[in-house]
Amino acid sequence: MALEQKLSLRLAQRLVMTPSLQQAIKLLQMTRMELQTAVAQELVENPVLEEVEETQEEEAAATTADLERQEEKKEPEEGELDHEASQEEIDLEAYFNDYYESSTEPSVVAAREAPPLENTVSREPDLYDHLLWQLHMAELPPAIREVAEIVIGNLDPDGFLVATIEEMAGLGTGLNGGEPYPEETVREALALVRGFDPPGVAWPDLAQSLLAQLDAQGEAEDSLVRRVISEAWGPFLRRQFPAIAKLFGIPLPELEPVVERIRSLETRPGRRYSTDTIHYVEPDVTVVMVSGEYVIQLSDDGLPRLRVSRAYRRMLQQMRGKKSETEARQYIQEKMRSALWLIKSLDQRQRTIYKVATSIVQQQKAFLDRGIDHLRPMVLRDVADDIGMHESTVSRVVSNKYIHTPRGLYPMKFFFHSGIDRDYGEDISSLTVKRMIERLIGEEDGKKPLSDNKLAQMLKREGINIARRTVAKYRDELSIPSSTDRRQIF
Repeated sequence: MALEQKLSLRLAQRLVMTPSLQQAIKLLQMTRMELQTAVAQELVENPVLEEVEETQEEEAAATTADLERQEEKKEPEEGELDHEASQEEIDLEAYFNDYYESSTEPSVVAAREAPPLENTVSREPDLYDHLLWQLHMAELPPAIREVAEIVIGNLDPDGFLVATIEEMAGLGTGLNGGEPYPEETVREALALVRGFDPPGVAWPDLAQSLLAQLDAQGEAEDSLVRRVISEAWGPFLRRQFPAIAKLFGIPLPELEPVVERIRSLETRPGRRYSTDTIHYVEPDVTVVMVSGEYVIQLSDDGLPRLRVSRAYRRMLQQMRGKKSETEARQYIQEKMRSALWLIKSLDQRQRTIYKVATSIVQQQKAFLDRGIDHLRPMVLRDVADDIGMHESTVSRVVSNKYIHTPRGLYPMKFFFHSGIDRDYGEDISSLTVKRMIERLIGEEDGKKPLSDNKLAQMLKREGINIARRTVAKYRDELSIPSSTDRRQIF
């Protein structure tokens, strides 16, 4: 069989992800905070890009004032350079050197007395800070103090011990001259930390932590509360209260105050010193009612208005035809293309968000008018088909973005839910079904809680075709316990 080479032409379509397209996609899925950071970084790296700080009215006023000053200006004296001539004779190297020197020269500011350093708090003290403060306030041998710090470092944020005595003793090989700590020293340091505030800290499990809290409250050694925790902890967690009453030979009603006492104890000893902060959300889109119609408003607070520097545009025009400045011209052209693409990408991002938000409002108008029970099923394809874009684009738009409506503040993803068939009318949103399940459970008799099968039957009477396993799935997503765990014994 002979081999031969030949040329042939073939047409094919393929998507090429250019750097500019990658940047546009990346900007589209950014949060507002991430976008602000990216734009600020680009302003630093691209000298051609600048932020517009003046409004159009202020710019017009400034231009008018400049023209008036030029008309009133006297004829230039001998030795003065004409403005246009001086523009043509710009020394780029000297220009950039002057710019660099002026930008790096320290500015003179008015002296101000700063607050004392000790009065400045960088963050709220957490559990570890609180325990270390107590440790450093105590007079201890250096070895005990060192091991106690290791114990504190092996607590989780809830205050539970996550390392064994043997593991903490082994840490001495890197700190104690290559030798492990004596286990007696580790036990002594551990007992010291367990005596610190908050009570119940530094224990490996919840039962031991609760017993330590009872010790701190002066609970008697032979009390029923202590016996239930130490001897019947497993049945207690499984809510087998009749079995526990039988185990201790007491009537079931006498167990009720014991259960309430255990419930009053702290299940997370370090909760009081948690440093979890509240994160405030600024909406990307606001929906307001104007003359009976819903109007979309994009929130651009904190996002700078960008433009290409006029000085660099003039500079680029003056470089035309000058071979000595080819590299500088190429550099400015490259940075100018990058700046123009960024401005275009930001504008396209805002336009796309506006289109998606408009489509959501139009399709969820019943929700805005009458509440969550009228939220209609909607998927990404519904919006994508409506605005003529791909589903992946819609997915990027709604990711990590929020919309403020007359019904409250919601993530944009909130409006996308699958539908469940109904015997009459349109399909119902899965979120609406969850709300119905939550309402039914909230109205149930605690002595006879509704099972998942019973809930499915009640929903079917409302015309909603839903399976028992789907009810169980939605109940788990709502963090609602099963009917067995919800049953009230007392």
